Amino acid sequence: MPDLPPEDTVDVSDPRTLRALAHPLRTGLLALLRSEGPSTASRLGQRLGESSGTTSYHLRQLAGFGLVEEVPGEGTARERWWRARHRSTRWRTEDLVDRPGGREVLEELTHQLLGRQRRMLAAHAEQREELEPAWRDAVSLNDWALRLSPEAAAELTEELNGVLERWRATREEPGRPLVHVLVDLFPLSEDPG
Repeated sequence: MPDLPPEDTVDVSDPRTLRALAHPLRTGLLALLRSEGPSTASRLGQRLGESSGTTSYHLRQLAGFGLVEEVPGEGTARERWWRARHRSTRWRTEDLVDRPGGREVLEELTHQLLGRQRRMLAAHAEQREELEPAWRDAVSLNDWALRLSPEAAAELTEELNGVLERWRATREEPGRPLVHVLVDLFPLSEDPG
């Protein structure tokens, strides 16, 4: 199991920090550091098809916002090791939407996150048959529809996130594969069919 980031979650309330995350390469770098553990700009560049100079620049930008950091006691002046500082990032839309640049960056990040989720689900569909039978049986792709008020939807979101936080704190097993859990809760004015 890769080294885990030192902190569990970062709460973002500044649109400038979200803007730093809205860059697709930075999102990819942070995702790799969180899922695979500490790495160098060179190795990350190879994984993402970018030069080490480009990945190094974007790692320094993420570090400037406190999202990644150099690994203490590792690497050299020429080959720095980086790690994510947090296992996850969260924000409250209402804290950001009315701030300068907030609405735009929230929209941009929403499209990026949806794209990442589509890619993750497509990768799962391609890899599903290669899974061991126990993993194929454990996979869950559910679609629930509930009639709720905004307050009840917010309560449900908080409860689901609380369950996942509790499982992360008490049930993770070193050496096991990383399991992705997507929790999306949203109203639609019309079902797209």
